[in-house]
Amino acid sequence: MRYSFLPEALIELAPNKGFVIDGEYELKNVTWNENVTTSDIPKDEDIIKKCEELQADYDAKQYQRDRAPSYPEIKEQLDLLYHDMTSGKGDKTGEWYKAVNKVKTDNPKP
Repeated sequence: MRYSFLPEALIELAPNKGFVIDGEYELKNVTWNENVTTSDIPKDEDIIKKCEELQADYDAKQYQRDRAPSYPEIKEQLDLLYHDMTSGKGDKTGEWYKAVNKVKTDNPKP
């Protein structure tokens, strides 16, 4: 089975232990460096569990990836904030709040 987060899982479970993944991200394609002892190598079930945890975390944050390109550029947000503050609209009536709120409303957090 292919695991998208296999390298990250291996690094978390066996920090500072060298390995190579030759081909697809599958357990059978992992080769540990010769200086890594058997006791340092995580069990397959632990690797699979960590991969699943990392995948679940990634999936749970899809809304963040959906929102990111929709936000105005930082310089534009700062300009909106400046004009809102100048006109006394540093609250929910300001243009910055409206712009950011629209992105959040269009891409709600689950």
